Amino acid sequence: MKPILALTMGDVNGVGPEILAKVLTRPEVWTVCRPIVFGSAETLRETQGAVKRRPTPVRVNDVAEAQSDAEAVPVFDGGIEAPTRRPGALDAAAGRCAVEWFKLAVRCAMAQSVDGIVTCPLNKTGIHAAGYAYAGHTEILAETTASPDCRMGLFSDTMRIVHVSGHCALRDAIDKISAARVAASIRMGHDALIRLGAPARRIAVAGLNPHAGEDGAFGAEERDDILPAIEQCRREGIDCSGPHPADTVFLRMQAGAFDLTVAMYHDQGHIPLKLIAMDQGVNVTLGIPIVRTSVDHGTAYDIAGKNVARDGSLWAAIRLAAAFAARERK
Repeated sequence: MKPILALTMGDVNGVGPEILAKVLTRPEVWTVCRPIVFGSAETLRETQGAVKRRPTPVRVNDVAEAQSDAEAVPVFDGGIEAPTRRPGALDAAAGRCAVEWFKLAVRCAMAQSVDGIVTCPLNKTGIHAAGYAYAGHTEILAETTASPDCRMGLFSDTMRIVHVSGHCALRDAIDKISAARVAASIRMGHDALIRLGAPARRIAVAGLNPHAGEDGAFGAEERDDILPAIEQCRREGIDCSGPHPADTVFLRMQAGAFDLTVAMYHDQGHIPLKLIAMDQGVNVTLGIPIVRTSVDHGTAYDIAGKNVARDGSLWAAIRLAAAFAARERK
């Protein structure tokens, strides 16, 4: 039986509805999963009209009654009414819906009503305008799944990256680096490779400072925090190495030398993957009890409603979530 995946619509004023409408025209989606959209059937129907594509959105009152196929896709809103779609407009109501649909999907995943979640983007300013303090999906997951030590990962066909810190100021990201956090990130990356059935699990750990600190000449974090974490994980039987200079380690992973790299902060990991695989990258949350993947881009208000948004990252996120979920169902 193919896994049931909740596809959350995200901010209705962004590109989420459009990329959902496009990806659901791919017959391959139904070969890997049974999708259920968490969002507005009316918004999806309206967006499908704009892109001249379908299957037919069918509103359901309960996830259990959902029947999904290439001709009709179930849409579950949980009684949360979407605002009128205004592409490109920042709107607190759209921010509230994006958060509440996502929380609804998380509750269903925790109850095992769905096997995983794939999220379209929300807008952080929009959710703040709605009164939430979250920095993004990862922080919502940390709260709703009681997993305060979760991590953000970015995966593509040739690059897998786990971040020691996520959405925070760079000064704060440096302060977050500790032997314990780095070791936990290595373990989560190792666990993800096992869950995906990766035949090799070679993990590189990037340094923080130029030239990975060059023996303390450019900072002590490598010596005091990163190297002790690597040594601890090696004692646990994990194949990890480093700290490696960050300006070359991602190139080496791309060439096949490593199966996953641990990055010290958000942009250190995001820049190389988005440079190489912008339309194929997937955000995956590690260290939580459910499967969650996401597109690797934002709401893109500047192109919302113009029918130019590409669905490649969403399709990649669906495939990865299905791979995680299918293996965990065995």
